[in-house]
Amino acid sequence: MKVWQKLSLAVSLAGAIVLAGCSSSAKEGEKPEKIRLDYAFYSPTSLALKKFGWAEETFKKEGIEVEWIQSQGSNKALEFLNSDSVDFGSTAGAAALIAKDKGAPIESVYIYSQPEWTALVAKDGSPIKDVKDLKGKKVAATFGTDPHIFLLRALADAGLSAKDVQIVNLQHADGANALLKGQVDAWAGLDPHMARTEVESGAQYIYRNPDFNTYGTLNVRSEFAKNHPEQVEQVIELYEKARKWTLENPEEAAKLLSEEAGIKEDVAKKQLERNNFSEPVPGSQHEKAISAAGEVLQTEEIVKKDTDIKKLVSELINPKYAEKVIKK
Repeated sequence: MKVWQKLSLAVSLAGAIVLAGCSSSAKEGEKPEKIRLDYAFYSPTSLALKKFGWAEETFKKEGIEVEWIQSQGSNKALEFLNSDSVDFGSTAGAAALIAKDKGAPIESVYIYSQPEWTALVAKDGSPIKDVKDLKGKKVAATFGTDPHIFLLRALADAGLSAKDVQIVNLQHADGANALLKGQVDAWAGLDPHMARTEVESGAQYIYRNPDFNTYGTLNVRSEFAKNHPEQVEQVIELYEKARKWTLENPEEAAKLLSEEAGIKEDVAKKQLERNNFSEPVPGSQHEKAISAAGEVLQTEEIVKKDTDIKKLVSELINPKYAEKVIKK
């Protein structure tokens, strides 16, 4: 089975789950009994929000319970959203676009960071020096995530395609381990695992391109947003509090990331250095970046050939909640 077929099947199955199990939230206009948030090592602001209990403090006053679920990657966050296991999930923008194309009922309502969180990585001393050297090689990547999409774009930029390499589907941490053990020739990395291989193992970058990293988006289930717009705004307000804390306390933010992710502080600092937290409201620049990724995904047949990418992106990106919060 081809890579795109496996990915399409996985997302389609996840989409089927949501049809079978809607929904834990209350009806439109009523307060939900519980709000379920994900947290992820690739989303440092989510770690601050979880650590300090700001969500619990805010929603306890309204009698709303808060539940946290860890996402190991965009693919996992999207599985949780599709299966109605979380109300808010943290993903890369392009990964959310893939899910939206497969029918996932989600909206991207907030930008938690503009990261350079992925690059193509090889072991220290590897003979592989650039993307063209990957032809015929094994490359680890997590299907449906920004590193996977980054790999596809890098290959296309070098005149290659997914057919020219053997993509090994491994979750991010497993991909890093496979690279260091020599089980694959290269890896489409994700922080903090990528920063750790760089700092602790001297891993080298084959290819870097910040513009190929799509933004970190906070996504909400469309049903939840329709029924509970006030709570969507409250969650964004909380993310804004966490964003400002992260900007004002870089040393403490690195220490928190280090503790939560089980990595050294210098690794955490390396990851945070590669994040820009200055543009939280979804806008035209985010649409442009995600659309560019969508065109490559369409070429690889991961996004359907007849999909109107511009229209799909406009349906995914919903800035109204963040715009209202930021203007307060």
